[in-house]
Amino acid sequence: MKLLDKLKRGDDVIKKEMIAMLLAGGQGSRLGIVTSKMAKPAVAFGGKYRVIDFPLSNCINSGVDTVGVLTQYQPLRLNTHIGIGIPWDLDRNFGGVSILPPYEKSIHSEWYTGTANAVYQNLEYIETYHPDYVLILSGDHIYKMDYEVMLDFHKENDADVTIAVMPVPAEEAKRFGIVITDGHGKIVDFEEKPAKPRSNLASMGIYIFSWPVLREALIRLSSQNGCDFGKHIIPYCHKKGKKLAAYEYNGYWRDVGTLNSYWKANMELIDIIPEFNLYEEYWKIYTKNDSLPPQYISAEATIGRSIIGDGAEIYGAVHNCVISPGVIIGKGSVVRDSIVMKDVQIGGGCVIDRAIIAENTVVGDNVTMGTGGDQPNQYRPDIYNSGLVTIGENSVIPPNIQIGKNTAVSGDTVRADYPNGLLESGGVLIKAGGEE
Repeated sequence: MKLLDKLKRGDDVIKKEMIAMLLAGGQGSRLGIVTSKMAKPAVAFGGKYRVIDFPLSNCINSGVDTVGVLTQYQPLRLNTHIGIGIPWDLDRNFGGVSILPPYEKSIHSEWYTGTANAVYQNLEYIETYHPDYVLILSGDHIYKMDYEVMLDFHKENDADVTIAVMPVPAEEAKRFGIVITDGHGKIVDFEEKPAKPRSNLASMGIYIFSWPVLREALIRLSSQNGCDFGKHIIPYCHKKGKKLAAYEYNGYWRDVGTLNSYWKANMELIDIIPEFNLYEEYWKIYTKNDSLPPQYISAEATIGRSIIGDGAEIYGAVHNCVISPGVIIGKGSVVRDSIVMKDVQIGGGCVIDRAIIAENTVVGDNVTMGTGGDQPNQYRPDIYNSGLVTIGENSVIPPNIQIGKNTAVSGDTVRADYPNGLLESGGVLIKAGGEE
């Protein structure tokens, strides 16, 4: 039985049993030039989708039909994609999807300064629906989860706060918020990114709060600078003796917050037996679909284990790639182990290895990407690594250019920008209009 609206007969107030607040305002700085002009949840994924499609689809598949999407950083692409929520059946007269950016108030106007602060600034929106429970979600993870099952767990345990958790390798635990349980689902302690973790159960950034508990915590901590769920709200509830429960999840879940994790998650989709299945009938992932012609594969083209989007034209060779709609790959070109986003044009005679090429980029003839050694990036080795070539959206790569590994290129570049026709491994070339 799906979640239903409740009607309180005494005063004819329509209630939603549970609404979702979807945090989608993050910059995603670890994705470098890929998110220089869009929020991380708006980044393309899987040759068809955008990252935010996954939590939105989880909501409607779980019967959660009221979702507030909190936006802030570069929201235009995200707002355009979501629209009024038609693809997810979230265009409702009461409920549905609402875009919630920061707005000017009569006093104390401010940007969202933390995850919990963003929700606090939208208390009025939440109270419109008189919910019993509020589901807090992040807009930048790839997974499938039935939130109704999690809500049932919350009720059965008579919890005030339920945190979705999953086991992670012990050596990675210090990167997460870690919960310590009594072995029966009750959380006895909570540590935010501890140096020496006492558990390997990591918070997934998915919470269900009983609304009175969340409301009281948000108001009490409203003056806290940068108020955050993991750093402030959860510890506050624990200190106040609220009952915290851990809902253990053992399915597929990926944080695509780095270029390497984003590349790997896309490549996992084309495994012979993919761990994350986009083709399941019972749990569909919905998205905004453009009216595009079918893909075209020429007689001389070869394709191996790849996703090819609608409207793509393939005249060369594609192996182990995720190719988005509207992409053109020229005759004689070979593209391997790469993510090519919407409306990219790749000329003839190119060789491209382990690249992430963002939307509306034009690559000239006889360009080579992923050549040379594996030198670390000279500008941001923490971002541009793993041997990847990263090309920002709306970029132009002139013909007869070689680009090495661990590189980043953004903007309308010309031959003179490449000494001897080469951007060496570890190099960065960012022209005006392509800044991070």
